[in-house]
Amino acid sequence: MKYFLSCLTLWFIGVPLQAQADDVSILYGKDGIKLVVNGEDFMINGMNWDYFPIGTNYSYSLWDQPDETIREALQAEMTLLKNMGVNAVRQYSEVPPKWIKYIYDEFGIYTMLNHSFGRYGLTIDGAWVANTEYSDPRVRKLLLSEVNHVVRAYKDTPGLLMYLLGNENNYGLYWDGAETEDIPIEDRTSTLRARHMYQLFNEAAIAIKQIDPSHPVAICNGDLLYLELITEECPDVDIFGTNMYRGISFGDAFERIKDEYNKPILFTEFGADAFNAIKKSEDQNAQAHYLAGNWQEIYENAAGLGKANNSIGGFTFQFSDGWWKFGQTSNLDVHDHNASWGNGGYDRDFVEGENNMNEEWFGVCAKGPTNERGLYKLTPRTAYFVIKEIHQFDPYAIGTTLKSTKDYFSKIQLIRN
Repeated sequence: MKYFLSCLTLWFIGVPLQAQADDVSILYGKDGIKLVVNGEDFMINGMNWDYFPIGTNYSYSLWDQPDETIREALQAEMTLLKNMGVNAVRQYSEVPPKWIKYIYDEFGIYTMLNHSFGRYGLTIDGAWVANTEYSDPRVRKLLLSEVNHVVRAYKDTPGLLMYLLGNENNYGLYWDGAETEDIPIEDRTSTLRARHMYQLFNEAAIAIKQIDPSHPVAICNGDLLYLELITEECPDVDIFGTNMYRGISFGDAFERIKDEYNKPILFTEFGADAFNAIKKSEDQNAQAHYLAGNWQEIYENAAGLGKANNSIGGFTFQFSDGWWKFGQTSNLDVHDHNASWGNGGYDRDFVEGENNMNEEWFGVCAKGPTNERGLYKLTPRTAYFVIKEIHQFDPYAIGTTLKSTKDYFSKIQLIRN
């Protein structure tokens, strides 16, 4: 998604965790590619999760609050997620290891740990640099050092599922505006920057696996942009993760990753907003419609079902609305109706030349007011209940076929009062 997040520079080491860490691996079999956790096939029924009370923005951190407040917030949120069938959440690496363990011990939910990898700028030699230049030796040294530090801090944490590097960092390469179209693609500044970036992603993946061979490494790419560079420069990355917003279908994504990269595909973000830009009103049923179509394709392309056989799951974007997304530092108490970008894939409210994607309405739950302790309650939308039903289906169950998968989805009620 195209929004700003704070640079995460605070790393938590703490007391070593004594419980045994999980063994997570990628299995290439005759039926396709699977994620295997502690010896069991694992389809990621994931969720992009965060905790921002109304009136706050990216500068707020739940982890800075008293432990009692954190436990109360997690009790409410993770109970809803577990009830929904979510088995993994995506979190950035400011979360202390003890809370990853807590979420796993109490609710059975894993964490995909995300290092932003310079996506939102870095402090270099004491000065803030907003746009990361991956060819700079100082940047390379800093990012590899940060990744090394994070992995050593988290590698033995029960509930850790995998490491994720970046957040559609390729979209941050166009810092100089539109480029001249008659310049060959391979010679464009953004392409040269991309090559340096993907080379560093691969170096980081190698470094991570040298420290922690028990958890795979994924990158988070914006759609399939620069896939040809990724196939050349990232042979040691385990999983192709992508933030993809194409509407009800991911199109050629599964087949292209299979044919060009031969890695498992993981949808690190995908979703739909719950606001109709034409009617200027909430539209829960449209949101559920798009998400059901996305999840059906994720399951249909799982190993053994006869399509691309390379899908290992996804992380729905997102659990609750982000009231700060449009202005980021202003109108934090207002649930903005402004659409900030246009996408024809979401045809139910798309008008040519107009924006229809409402950043503050992507939650499958609506957010309630904040109480005196900084906590709030959520109200599930239609999409919550639809995804709950979806996650009751196991694409790896004995006897599951492409037909039985289609039949299951065809019976899901997408319009609910």
